[in-house]
Amino acid sequence: MKKEEKHSTGHIIQSLIVNLLIASSKGFAAFMTGSGAMLAETIHSFSDCANQALLLVGVRQSQRSANAKHPLGYGRAIYFWSFMVAMLLFSVGGMFSIYEGIHKYNNPEPVEKVEWGIGILLFSLALEGYATYSNLLELNVRRGSTGLWQYLKSTKDSDLIVIFGENSAAVFGLILAIVALLASYYTGDGHYDGLGSFAIGIVLILVAIFLSIKVKSLLIGESADPVITKLVQKQADKNPEILKLINCITVQQGPYEVLMCLKIKCKHDLNALQISTLINKFEEEIRECSPEVKWIYIEPDLQEWKG
Repeated sequence: MKKEEKHSTGHIIQSLIVNLLIASSKGFAAFMTGSGAMLAETIHSFSDCANQALLLVGVRQSQRSANAKHPLGYGRAIYFWSFMVAMLLFSVGGMFSIYEGIHKYNNPEPVEKVEWGIGILLFSLALEGYATYSNLLELNVRRGSTGLWQYLKSTKDSDLIVIFGENSAAVFGLILAIVALLASYYTGDGHYDGLGSFAIGIVLILVAIFLSIKVKSLLIGESADPVITKLVQKQADKNPEILKLINCITVQQGPYEVLMCLKIKCKHDLNALQISTLINKFEEEIRECSPEVKWIYIEPDLQEWKG
C-alpha cells in the first residue's frame, strides 16, 4: 500500500462536509417544527462534525516521526482519538437524545410545519446514505474476501470503522426521526416524537459501545493480522539456515505499522558473524513480503520457547 493511501483522510473530510450541511439543515427544521426528534438529530450531526475533526487530529498526530521519547512512533494516536470519538458519540449523541426523548415524552408538544422536517430529513438521508455507501465501497476494497462483520471486528483501521459506524447510525437515526415525525403529526400525539428521540439515542449508544470495545482493544495492543505471521513462517521455512521459527509476537502500533519480535532456532555450526548476516537477510525478506512491519527484533536461540 502506498504511503499516501495509508493515511488517506478523504473519507473523513467527505463525512465532515456532509455532516456540516446536514446539521445546519436539521437545526433549521428543528426550529421550524419544534420536534424533539429533529433536535436530537441536529445535536447528533453537530457531534459527528466534532468527531470527524478529532479523527483528522488523530491521523495528523499518528504521522509524526519516532523520537527519543516515543521510539516506536505515534501510530496509536489515531486509536486514542477514535476512542474519544466513541465516548462523545455515547455521551453527547446518545445520552442527550435519550434525555431529550424522555423530556418530550413527559411534556409532549404538537409538531408543526411537518413538511419542513420531512423534506430536510429526506435530504439528509440522501446525503448520509451516499456517505455510508462510499464508506461501504472502501470497506469492500480493504476487506477483500473477508466477511464484512468479521472485518469490522478484526480491522486495524479505526478511523474508517468509526466513520462507517457514525454514518450507519445516522442513517438509522434519520429513518427513526422520519417515522416519529409522521406519527406525531398524523396522530396529533407528541409522545411519538419523544419515543423517536429516545430510539435514536439507543441506536447511537449501541454503535458507540461497539466502537469503544473495538478501539479499546487496539489501544491496549492487538496482535497484527495472522496473515503476516504466516508470511514470516513461509520465509523461515525457505531458509535452510533457520531450523525453526520458535516464536513470533506481533503488536499493531497503528493502522499500518507493526512491531514484530521473533525467536529463531539456527543451525548449530553458525558463528556470530554468520548469524548476524542471517538475521539481517531475514529482516529484509520480512519487510519485502510485509511492508507494514516497521520494527523487527530477532533473537537466535537453541532452546524451545516456553512462554
